[in-house]
Amino acid sequence: MKNIKFLIIFALIVSSCSDKKAKSFDDVLASNNLTELKEKRNEIDNKQQELNEQMKLLSEKISQLDTVRKIPLITTFKAQQEIFNHQLEIQGNVTTKDLLIITPEFNGILTNVYVKEGQKVNNGQLLAKIDDGGLSQQLAQLEIQTNLAKTTFERQKRLWDQNIGSEIQYLQAKSTYESQEKAISQLKQQIAKTNVIAPFSGTIDDVITQQGSVVVAGQTQLMRIVNLDNMYIETDVPESYISDVIKGKDVTVDFPVLGKTIETKIRQAGDVINPANRTFKVEVGVPNKDKTIKPNLTARLKINDYTNEKALLIPQSIISENAEGEQYIYVITNKNANNEGDAKRVIIKTGRTQGDVIEVLDGIEDGAEIVKEGARSVKDGQTVKVINLSTENENNSTNQQKD
Repeated sequence: MKNIKFLIIFALIVSSCSDKKAKSFDDVLASNNLTELKEKRNEIDNKQQELNEQMKLLSEKISQLDTVRKIPLITTFKAQQEIFNHQLEIQGNVTTKDLLIITPEFNGILTNVYVKEGQKVNNGQLLAKIDDGGLSQQLAQLEIQTNLAKTTFERQKRLWDQNIGSEIQYLQAKSTYESQEKAISQLKQQIAKTNVIAPFSGTIDDVITQQGSVVVAGQTQLMRIVNLDNMYIETDVPESYISDVIKGKDVTVDFPVLGKTIETKIRQAGDVINPANRTFKVEVGVPNKDKTIKPNLTARLKINDYTNEKALLIPQSIISENAEGEQYIYVITNKNANNEGDAKRVIIKTGRTQGDVIEVLDGIEDGAEIVKEGARSVKDGQTVKVINLSTENENNSTNQQKD
């Protein structure tokens, strides 16, 4: 009897457990029973962990057995130390100190113009003549008076040397003669101003005022003279470059209009900062043997402001940035005979840029193999296959030559 009761109780317990296990997810969700809901959640969580472990084991096994895996294909290059010349690119205008608009020093009529446009002239050459307004006649009269004063002085001096005559007569004769000489000198200086003289050797670029015109001292523009031998470019450089852009630095000058490029140097760098735009002046000498470079011509300057003899340069396009603002690239490690290796993320510190390359100051070493094509799609630790097309082409070419 006791055994029968025990069997009945056991059957009821098993039946009760079977009923609980038999309940579906929807039944448990609709039961609103907190205990059953928690149990069901734990049951599903355990199954999920078990499935994840199984998936991991399956993936590892497949990876071992599958010989045709889909490995990302990339290209690489090796970092090599090289000379890096950074250049500041800036614009400037050609000018010359030997470019002048000549104005008269005397009022009057421009009686003669002795040069024409395009004519080469020498320093001190007579270019034009202004009517002196009768000063030449005054000079002739003054010279006659001076000659008389000179004769009188010489006679008084001879008498005075012989102790004949009074001292006052001698001094008066001397004073009159010296005054006449000074008057002649001043008048000759005035007459000299009627001559328009070339201030330096060069070419008459333009004759502005024609012969017969009335000219005013310091105002009327007579002609323009230019010398194309002493040409230079003047430009403004930001003050941040004042310690790098100095006298003697190499400069590449490009003249877009002429399609011409020359190599030169900085011949002068200013020491004063312009407070209005925070720049300083720089002069760059311009060789101009063929006289093709003209004043006011626009030029593009590339000034060497920084040099690194052992720089590591990489393309800017392969650099990525993480959430912390750090720059990184991928390098290849553990590469095997099949050119398969691991992509490793490396944080780098960069320096200056030039064109499409940038200087790497820290993070990689000379000889590091860096991912180029495919750098944006690989992940840290991912297995990749290197296919450098240039290397393959070289190998094919070598094999063909051997054949």
